[in-house]
Amino acid sequence: MKFQIKHEIKGRIRIHVIQKRMTFAQADTLQYYLTGYDFIQNVKIQERTCDATIRFQGDREDVIHALRRFSYERIEVPEDFIKNSGREMNRFYWDKLMDQVILHYGTKIFLPMSVRAGIATVKSVKYIWEGLCTLARGRIEVPVLDGTAVGVSVFRGDYATASSVMFLLGIGEILEEWTHKKSVGDLARSMSLNISKVWVLRDGREELKEVTSVQTGDQVVIHMGNVIPFDGDVVGGEAMVNQASLTGESNPVRKAEGGYAYAGTVVEEGEITIRAREVNGSSKYEKIMTMIEESEKLKSSLEGKAAHLADRLVPYTFAGTGLVWLLTRNATKALSVLMVDFSCALKLAMPLTVLSAIREASTYDITVKGGKYLEAMAEADTIVFDKTGTLTKAQPTVVDVISFNGQSSDELLRIAACLEEHFPHSMAKAVVNKAIERNLVHEELHSKVEYIVAHGIYSTLEGRKIIIGSHHFVFEDENAKVPEDKKQLFEELPEQYSHLYMAIDGLLAAVICIEDPLRKEAPEVIRRLKKYGISKVVMMTGDSDRIASTIADKVGVDEYYSEVLPEDKAKFVENEKNAGRKVIMIGDGINDSPALSEANVGIAISDGAEIAREIADVTISADNLYEIATLKQLSDAMVRRINTNYRLIVGINTGLIVLGIAGVFQPTMSALFHNTSTILISLKSMNNLLDQEPVEEIK
Repeated sequence: MKFQIKHEIKGRIRIHVIQKRMTFAQADTLQYYLTGYDFIQNVKIQERTCDATIRFQGDREDVIHALRRFSYERIEVPEDFIKNSGREMNRFYWDKLMDQVILHYGTKIFLPMSVRAGIATVKSVKYIWEGLCTLARGRIEVPVLDGTAVGVSVFRGDYATASSVMFLLGIGEILEEWTHKKSVGDLARSMSLNISKVWVLRDGREELKEVTSVQTGDQVVIHMGNVIPFDGDVVGGEAMVNQASLTGESNPVRKAEGGYAYAGTVVEEGEITIRAREVNGSSKYEKIMTMIEESEKLKSSLEGKAAHLADRLVPYTFAGTGLVWLLTRNATKALSVLMVDFSCALKLAMPLTVLSAIREASTYDITVKGGKYLEAMAEADTIVFDKTGTLTKAQPTVVDVISFNGQSSDELLRIAACLEEHFPHSMAKAVVNKAIERNLVHEELHSKVEYIVAHGIYSTLEGRKIIIGSHHFVFEDENAKVPEDKKQLFEELPEQYSHLYMAIDGLLAAVICIEDPLRKEAPEVIRRLKKYGISKVVMMTGDSDRIASTIADKVGVDEYYSEVLPEDKAKFVENEKNAGRKVIMIGDGINDSPALSEANVGIAISDGAEIAREIADVTISADNLYEIATLKQLSDAMVRRINTNYRLIVGINTGLIVLGIAGVFQPTMSALFHNTSTILISLKSMNNLLDQEPVEEIK
């Protein structure tokens, strides 16, 4: 690609691409290509001017080399990336906004008053008609107020006021619609599927394949706890599928042969095989867009209160207008009251604040599925952490495989990995990764694998029953025994590690020792959460009391509970809520799903089980836990901004009404200041919250 450097400083370079024009698709292609490099942090492309601003780390020559190698024809971009990028939508609304401004001031400067009066009269019909339609439905709401204000101005021949009011209302509508669609689009993109590999059925055997290699008509096997990656017909198996993300149904739906499965839903129990119909990902994105736009999840109670209050204030505005006219017999003063209402700002600024907060959260790799969860986060006083994969590292590692049956540790690890690779749990990933590290090929020789939530898995291999799981599952539920000559070895197992037990035909065959190191930032994150108003921090884990107490002491939680089952976590959350506390639950596994659903705010770690991410109200990246503290800070800042907006709106508009009644402001000035203040408050509501309240630096 040919380009010229227009400006550069350390870590930032701005280039001009040498071509006549750049299409939206070309801009998205260049964006996709550049963001694929690890050393490139951020890319902004202006397709209208063919410019690109690139922020990077490291050597600038790496950036130059990457740009030189770029070619539109050589880059394959996923269809849904270009289709759903939002670039074209942003340009549409920007142009629409500019057209409104140019048209308004252009007519004001170049057209005579008689022509402007005619234009204002024609435009007023829309607002008057909307007001009449609202009245016809028996409601006295904002459209009635807008229609009356515009209509009275036109009737009195005050066309300048009518034009100003309609212009500012139009600008407000564009800004609200643009911000809403952009926020929803950003949210939908962050909620879209992030699946890299799937199990494909080929010649009767399951093969792990890249999701991009799957073709329409391929048969894909979805195991328990996994997200269904494509729309498709169920051709085998039976499962209970959670469809809450698409339909809002709280109960899982049975899927069996002859049924139909939707992309983005989650297999809670069982497993199914589907024949893929949609493989490009766009159907999932579109379904999420529809779900978000139609769902009340986006509405916080603060938004609902603002909208309700806005509509309730309209009759009082009319009453105030009538009272002023009766007392003063001055139509100008009465119209000054009519021109000022609280409802426009309330209905506009509050949703923009919430949607902007959701958008800002996404810049910190936090996906929030609705405004009410940010509000609940701000109100929360109790937080419950799962241990494994949450307070501890998301990638625990196998440090030793101790044999109890004479087989080599490599052979035992190979068998364990063969079973564990089917399940999305951090312990399972540790086993599989260790097998890969040792170059152990684990072919699919076993029969169907069954998973017992929070306990373990079992299968058969060459006629032998194999079970892998916790001490409780292996020795108490399945009654496995330790070989007589290995009891001393069993009693001397290293205590500093977590243990995964594997038994074959009822006898302990191996103990896999797993190091699950504490996240270094965990104690600091808990300190910050307490600083931000969390009064009770709890840790719950299925691990032994020995391991749980060690971790609890290191991170500084107020309470901890060990050897708990999924239903115990959910019951604890329920009891806390019944005691009047607002509870946040944070987890990453299938066993955390019931508690995530029960909590006021369920937060899933994005590298954990897909069912946890789907059920959770918020998803954070697995990089570090500071994002939880950031989310709490962001939520608190959102509520503070909403309360500040309330005070500003009430104060400004009350002042304008008083000045109008006193005759200081004419209706035109009242309308101008009212609408200008509404837009300024709304624009301020769109600003990032944490720019004014910086996030504490990571230590």
